[in-house]
Amino acid sequence: MDRRFVEEPYPFQSHLGFNLTEWREGFARFEQPTLEHLGNRHGNLHGGVHATLLDTAMGYAGCWTGDPDRRQMALTLSLTVNYLGRSEGQRMIAEARLTGGGRRSFFAEGEVRDEDGVVLATGSGVFRYRDG
Repeated sequence: MDRRFVEEPYPFQSHLGFNLTEWREGFARFEQPTLEHLGNRHGNLHGGVHATLLDTAMGYAGCWTGDPDRRQMALTLSLTVNYLGRSEGQRMIAEARLTGGGRRSFFAEGEVRDEDGVVLATGSGVFRYRDG
């Protein structure tokens, strides 16, 4: 991936530990190590981590400009997450695709899987473009 498009992690991203690993027109991928502090009461990965990865990847998928000096931002209007599996893996991979939209808003879909390819969650979202 072209390093010019990698932004500094924002505080919540730094806390969770996920990173952008691919970003191009209509597509984004983030990767998250499975860390102990991300667990729930059962010792499984908290579902909010899956939701965060989907929300982030889908938002980025719709905000590609092709120009590292021109940032496009978006707000999430609607987010649906479907939890499908549980992972024993050490890394989660969230991939998202832009599926449609217009001048003011866009739609995206994504999935979270582990490094073995087990699908953990899928999602869809509606996002509104905003300035800077």
